[in-house]
Amino acid sequence: MLILLPPSEGKSAVSEGHPVSLAELHFPELNEARSEVLTALRQASGHPDAHRILGVGASLVDDVQRNLLLDVEPSGPAHDVYSGVLYDALDYHHLTALQKRKAREHIVIISALWGALRFGDPIPAYRLSMSVDLPGTGRLSSFWKRVLDEPLRTHAGSSLVVDCRSSTYAAAWSPPVENSVAVNVYQERNGKRTVVSHFAKHMRGELARHLITRRGKIPESPAQLLRAAQERWTAELVLGSGKRGSQLNLLLAPTV
Repeated sequence: MLILLPPSEGKSAVSEGHPVSLAELHFPELNEARSEVLTALRQASGHPDAHRILGVGASLVDDVQRNLLLDVEPSGPAHDVYSGVLYDALDYHHLTALQKRKAREHIVIISALWGALRFGDPIPAYRLSMSVDLPGTGRLSSFWKRVLDEPLRTHAGSSLVVDCRSSTYAAAWSPPVENSVAVNVYQERNGKRTVVSHFAKHMRGELARHLITRRGKIPESPAQLLRAAQERWTAELVLGSGKRGSQLNLLLAPTV
């Protein structure tokens, strides 16, 4: 099983640790592309119009300035650097030692700067979104789409791919349709469904945690994933067809 997560847009800076070394990151075939994006990000972050280029507000000046120092900033495990709703729900630090090992083994994060990371890969905090059109590389989702397919398909093999990414990060790689399941979150009210966006992050983090912590065999098919999800939620599976992979829909009870 491969669980695909997006990064968090906000990052927690690490206070101690050595600077990032591309040689220590998984997927070494991405290092040339990583170096290219790092150089382009550093140049863009030093531009007078950096906030507009990176699509961030003026209040994030410290984050933009940190981009200029990524070669000397301390790095820490990705599960410490990425924060926010999804990662809070996954709650890595309260897993058992065995569960932490499973998380590091089964989770891959799709990143605008690094392309793809394993959960324990050491990185510094940075500010860059997959939606950015970065001078020198172009729109990052298109840039990474040209690079990620071969290494991630090789890594996934015939394993079930549980896709918990947002649409912004899903644009950077399309898993094989025959063994991938995208996770959606809906709320039902009066027979109608609405997409929930902010709470969907929380639910996807909870699903990832459940898949890591539950007893029993790791799901190997969309049907087995559905049964695992139904251990905790109301869920349904829409099987894929054509170029569209399967969809796991988690259904929330209406709020009063």
